[in-house]
Amino acid sequence: MDLNRPDPFLRWLGALEQRHLTGLNFQEVRRSVQALSHLYVERRNRIEKGGVFDGAGKRAAFATFFAPLHFLLVREIVRALDAGGAKTREILDLGCGTGIAGAAWALEMNPVPRITAVDRNPWAVREAKWTCAAMGLHAIVELKDVDTFRIERKPAIVAAFTINELAEEARGRILKQFISAAHRGSPVLVIEPIARQLTPWWQDWSREWTAIGGRTDEWRFPVELPQQLQLMDKAAGLDHRELTGRSLWFAPSAL
Repeated sequence: MDLNRPDPFLRWLGALEQRHLTGLNFQEVRRSVQALSHLYVERRNRIEKGGVFDGAGKRAAFATFFAPLHFLLVREIVRALDAGGAKTREILDLGCGTGIAGAAWALEMNPVPRITAVDRNPWAVREAKWTCAAMGLHAIVELKDVDTFRIERKPAIVAAFTINELAEEARGRILKQFISAAHRGSPVLVIEPIARQLTPWWQDWSREWTAIGGRTDEWRFPVELPQQLQLMDKAAGLDHRELTGRSLWFAPSAL
């Protein structure tokens, strides 16, 4: 990370408003933020079916509010784990959404690696390409399903808010791939919400993870959000003065 250059997050945040909010007013986006918050907490099954990205309002709410929050959380976790010190030429971002996890990690590394990202949603793939370009990152983003994706080579791997959306059988397959990748020397980072009822599989994964030298953590980071995020947070009746999440982390030195 170059401490002397402007924060690319803030530049990207400003560009997001120009990209998504020119055709929507504040109240329309606020209602969509509230709808997505409800969807995350109470109707997880619709997320698997793409409900998050249904309609311009929800897409704008996700891109301009939830994606920046996710970026900040991933960046804080990467810094807390010192994962920016991982030596790699490539980050593989599985279920990349708008591309924030791979970008947040890559920007903490020196030299900055290229990103390979995959997602099964066409809108997310387009948005991830734009995200990486807006942050000055070299990325290849492809329309592929994580359920059947095969991890090859030896990249650093991140899956943020992805594994919980997979069916149980697919989760089992990807866990085996992660463990194999870790044994080949890949850093692996998995991030999910902290709420236990949303991730009933987490305990089993944690046992597998720690048994071979990985670590599992729960995080709470006090943050001061940029003004535009603060305004939307308050208007939507939410409170993100603290960002929370859980992570599983493999560092090659741990194996």
